[in-house]
Amino acid sequence: MARLLGWFSLGLGAASVGARQRVSRLCGIDDSRTAQTVLQIAGMREFGHAAALLIPRRAGWGAWTRVAGDIMDLAACGQAMRNRCGERQRRLMYATGAVAGITAVDLYTALRTTRARPMNAGNRVHASVTVNRSVEQAYRFWHDFENLPRFMYHLQSVRTISDRRSCWTAKAPAGRSVEWEAEVVADRPNELIMWRSVEGSKVPNSGSVRFQPATGGRGTEVRVELEFSAPGRRLGAMVAKAFGENPQQQVCDDLRRFKQVIETGEIVRSDGSPQGTSMQQQAKQRAARPLATPRVG
Repeated sequence: MARLLGWFSLGLGAASVGARQRVSRLCGIDDSRTAQTVLQIAGMREFGHAAALLIPRRAGWGAWTRVAGDIMDLAACGQAMRNRCGERQRRLMYATGAVAGITAVDLYTALRTTRARPMNAGNRVHASVTVNRSVEQAYRFWHDFENLPRFMYHLQSVRTISDRRSCWTAKAPAGRSVEWEAEVVADRPNELIMWRSVEGSKVPNSGSVRFQPATGGRGTEVRVELEFSAPGRRLGAMVAKAFGENPQQQVCDDLRRFKQVIETGEIVRSDGSPQGTSMQQQAKQRAARPLATPRVG
């Protein structure tokens, strides 16, 4: 539907620019001195709609720009209706009805496009790690969501509300925090856990973790996949990556800490061991120094 509207905008723009007199006569505004200028501007606007709608990643944004343009057109038609009578008024009424119908189609398309892509596909990350623990132990540790802040750096707390619902609190920019509720949507003991944020959450997200025996009896392979809608979209993702806060890096760092926690019971830290790949963490690290020589007598 979005692509169809894109081609429609392209045709409408070409007609408004290339056949302004015919279009103005058809709409009943050919007696206006400014009609030609207004139609030319509207035609150029339609070219912009077409460009946005015919690019898959911009279809949702392009549909909403068409809705905004339709509202402007309806307002213009209402204003023009005051100064028309007879045949011109009848033509303008038909034109206004057509714009109203197109507005309904545009709004429907914009809503469907937005709901169909609630999260940017570029914000899907996955990683895996092999831990020296049984599948049962790994599953049991992860199944208690209150354990997650122990190794997930950006997660402050998880509070269990019921068997399938919990409240999550995470760090946000400028020293703030953000909170949302999540629900378990699939739970297969010792195999899979899937969860997602409830409808209306400030940070729409979902995730899954799979457990399977590692080859050669080397413990358990844990595979994590997360999907979320990050603020700032592409620009925010580029800035985050430049500063070492890329979501893929975060997940890999979290799984390294998970391995330490489940195998040793704690995260091993020292001046020489890496805290992670984020700029904030690396800024805290210090170069290793030789032991100080004890003073003699």
